[in-house]
Amino acid sequence: MRKKYILAPGPTPVLTEALGAMGSPIIHHRSPEFTPILKDVREGLKWLFQTKNEVLFFASSGTGAMEGAVTNLLSHGDKALVVEGGKFGERWTEICRAYGVEPVVIKVTWGEAVEPARIESALKDDPSIKAVFTQATETSTGVVHPIKEIAAIVSRYEDTLIIIDAISALGASEILTDKWELDVVVSGSQKALMLPPGLAFASVSEKAWRFAERANLPKYYFNFKKELKSLTETNQSAYTPAISLLMGLRESIKIMQEEGLDNIFARHDTLARATRAGVLAMGLELFAPKAPSNSLTAVKAPPGIDGGKVVKTLREKYGITIAGGQAELKGKIFRIAHLGYFDRFDIITALSALEMTLNELGFKVERGRGVKAAEEILEKM
Repeated sequence: MRKKYILAPGPTPVLTEALGAMGSPIIHHRSPEFTPILKDVREGLKWLFQTKNEVLFFASSGTGAMEGAVTNLLSHGDKALVVEGGKFGERWTEICRAYGVEPVVIKVTWGEAVEPARIESALKDDPSIKAVFTQATETSTGVVHPIKEIAAIVSRYEDTLIIIDAISALGASEILTDKWELDVVVSGSQKALMLPPGLAFASVSEKAWRFAERANLPKYYFNFKKELKSLTETNQSAYTPAISLLMGLRESIKIMQEEGLDNIFARHDTLARATRAGVLAMGLELFAPKAPSNSLTAVKAPPGIDGGKVVKTLREKYGITIAGGQAELKGKIFRIAHLGYFDRFDIITALSALEMTLNELGFKVERGRGVKAAEEILEKM
């Protein structure tokens, strides 16, 4: 028998209490029995997003909410500023082009965060830009972008929205939606919310709702106005929701509220620092040393070793699933997650197996060196 571990940045391990709730007998989504569940979820999402506004949800991956953010708020021919610093920054560009929105792309070296001054310069050069799209955490590179600073710039433009992909950041790093004046924040269930894939979320500001009144792009299922009307007037979703996932979500939010956001962020910070210390002690290099995320750690593959072989060996020999590099980073990096339902011994397990894997592949590491470096941080957790 071999136990399996999932240490990839999505999907992540599922909370035990959420598993129990999702295993309950199915109930009807229009029945009185479901009413309090949905009410709790709606209030819990406002707490998690740190917003007074309604948080919409859809039965899809986070990409569905990303698409909805484009189609519900922009019109054909609008210009949108897009930060491309990784695979998921490119996704914003692809969605914009699919719907006739003209992307004005800011290319950022993969592994680095965008400089807010570049956003400011682009908006000054072209005030007709209607939206700025970026990630909070770029999952493909392990970079965290300076969202607070970017939002402060965009908020000065009445006719420009700031739209954030926080799919890997929400619940792992501080996201103060209202305080930072973030117009749209999208996320998904399979990351720090400790659930399986299948739920997408979008918080929408009052400023963004004004854009929704004049947007003319086609939409049907991902219709923000229709969802808002249904939730606020009937406490029901417009279409059949992912009932079991929402039952699990209520439990996840309950556990998160018991831990408290400050404690959650502190835990993620400690796990991230321990992971970084461990891989550095092995003689490896971080891919994003200047702006590392609390959600995952991207590590450069050692010289002469394919990062894909590190991922494959961990999975096939040790039962541990991490993530490899994507697109231009394929074979060059590997990524270890530490978001959501993670604790100190998940990190110890990952680093221990990584030491064994690297030695097997020919990159000699003193056994226990990475684990020891991580333990020195984790024991203070």
